[in-house]
Amino acid sequence: MTARTGASLPGDTTLTKDGLAPEGSGRLLLIACGALAREILALKRINGWDHIDLTCLPANLHLYPEKITAAVEEAVLHYRDQYDDIFVVYADCGTGGQLSEKCKSLGVEMVEGPHCYSFFEGNAAFAETAEEEITAFYLTDFLTRQFDAFVWKPMGFDRHPELIPMMFGNYDRLIYQAQTDDPALDAKAREAAERLGLRYERRFTGYGDLATSLAKFAAKSGNPA
Repeated sequence: MTARTGASLPGDTTLTKDGLAPEGSGRLLLIACGALAREILALKRINGWDHIDLTCLPANLHLYPEKITAAVEEAVLHYRDQYDDIFVVYADCGTGGQLSEKCKSLGVEMVEGPHCYSFFEGNAAFAETAEEEITAFYLTDFLTRQFDAFVWKPMGFDRHPELIPMMFGNYDRLIYQAQTDDPALDAKAREAAERLGLRYERRFTGYGDLATSLAKFAAKSGNPA
């Protein structure tokens, strides 16, 4: 994993391929997806959670969800003797419940929800609209910045654009779940919708249930937000 210096954060490409090594002297550790690094570090800074360290697994594990559970287990076993407690910042993320069962067997808690789109929206709110939004395709801040790496190229659209209507023919809109107010990201997400032939919708979610979950974990140590 890639280390960082001070408050600096490596770019999305590094977070995608290499992840992020822990840096600090905290008593608690977050093991997270590299796609959440910016949001988690922002929450740490805002809330003064200096007693919490962060390590991230490569974000591109989401292209291979069958590998997520084993990677999380390896990280927990590697770091558990160095920290008082560990919290896993992954939702189910396509593991079919395997990650949840593994975390239970390891004795560590994890973020609730089926995926990051749900906990950014708020799991309760997302569940209420899930049926009517079944034809929606979602992007977060990270996925908007990394649209080509996580959507366009893996699906082969760069080589075979004729596949787009085949794979997105049943979708009617792209919903950009914005964690931040960034006009440049808004424009990039809108462009992604146009490339996929979908209606565009921007929805500001902020950090959603991610912030709530991390606050509960932080408070367990006696350092509430």
